[in-house]
Amino acid sequence: MNGFCTPKEIAEIWVQNGVNKAKLPLLKMFLLGIAAGVYIGFGAHAFLVASAAGETAFEGMAGKLLGAALFPVGLMLVVLCGAELFTGNNLLTLALMQKKITVKEMLRNWGVVYVANLLGSVLLAFVLAKSGLYTGATGARAIAVASSKVSASFMEMVLRGILCNMLVVLACWFQAGSKDLTGKILAIWFPIMLFVFSGFEHSVANMTYIPLGMFLGADVSIGDFLLGNLIPVTIGNLIGGAILVPGLYRTSYLQ
Repeated sequence: MNGFCTPKEIAEIWVQNGVNKAKLPLLKMFLLGIAAGVYIGFGAHAFLVASAAGETAFEGMAGKLLGAALFPVGLMLVVLCGAELFTGNNLLTLALMQKKITVKEMLRNWGVVYVANLLGSVLLAFVLAKSGLYTGATGARAIAVASSKVSASFMEMVLRGILCNMLVVLACWFQAGSKDLTGKILAIWFPIMLFVFSGFEHSVANMTYIPLGMFLGADVSIGDFLLGNLIPVTIGNLIGGAILVPGLYRTSYLQ
């Protein structure tokens, strides 16, 4: 028996996943959304710690690569331990395209999970800021990352969000094709490491990065957070993860 599924089988798995996620009870959806915000935040924390101390160009690049290699643990926890992540749940459009769920059910999931992801992320950011771990180079790195994430133009953030969530939902798609735990871990690891190393923008990760920097004293306002990053990145994530990838695979394998 093969240890992996065909692309058509993966598409069918994700249609059913979309149905299951859309039908979750509200409280369960909310609690699992908080969990996902925390889990992705753990990955963000690992990236900051790993990339904090580089003083030379080589050390900086090595730290960035190590941080990118550690960050995927966040999505591994979401997928393999069970949680609800807005960016991964953008694949619910596949079930919508197949008329297995309604627009109302999809938007209910997205709305509840997005708010819950934000709550979990900000709570973790607050705890990390008060933990004493963010002193010296690590604190400076967190502040620098938060500041950099509100420095690009609206359209640049949209484009980075598109590229990011193409890779995130492809990681979610990829792991569904494996029938064993090791295969799922590897399927998640490489696409997520790629998006982090590439500097793409993930709305839920930024729900930890930017509030953490703000708690530590970064010169970033709530308006900067929302208009300079979260809104354009969320738009980009939706385009990449809810339209481009599921549209491609629905057209290719489900018609």
